[in-house]
Amino acid sequence: MSLVEALFGLLGVVALGAGLLVVTTRQLVHAALYLVVCLGAVAGCYLLLSAEFVAWVQVLIYVGAVVVLLLFGLMLTRAPIGVSTDLDAPPMQRVAAAVVALGLAAIIVVASVDAFRGEHIELSSDDVGGSSTAAGEAIFRSWVLPFEVLSVLLLAALVGAIVLSRRDIGDDREDGR
Repeated sequence: MSLVEALFGLLGVVALGAGLLVVTTRQLVHAALYLVVCLGAVAGCYLLLSAEFVAWVQVLIYVGAVVVLLLFGLMLTRAPIGVSTDLDAPPMQRVAAAVVALGLAAIIVVASVDAFRGEHIELSSDDVGGSSTAAGEAIFRSWVLPFEVLSVLLLAALVGAIVLSRRDIGDDREDGR
């Protein structure tokens, strides 16, 4: 086993462990920070696979933007910072959630393998580590609509967090103005 394979396995275990902590912790802020660790480990896996462009997109968009959006949403909506007992579910709901999650994961894996079987990005012969130009062209030629839909969804989430955090104007006024 080479050093790269060992690091890849270690990063995979870290990503899996942090992902499990995201969904099992009782503190919302800790869940967001575990998500940062999970997404950072996935970016490290991309780096080990010589996909530097995808790794930096992972860091900039997911770690930098999505998690910051999540943390701002938590802060703006005045969500509880400490341990939340409201986040606990009865054992039967946990089992049902695990079964649904595993079923959904299986469907996503099968659909992804079926959809992308035989797909590849053309790289030039002198480019050993991958071409960010070719990857960018493939993403924005074939996947521009889902990319834009995701950006609109994130914008709607940010606007929703701001609207939820607004206080009613009549509640704060004591002087009758």
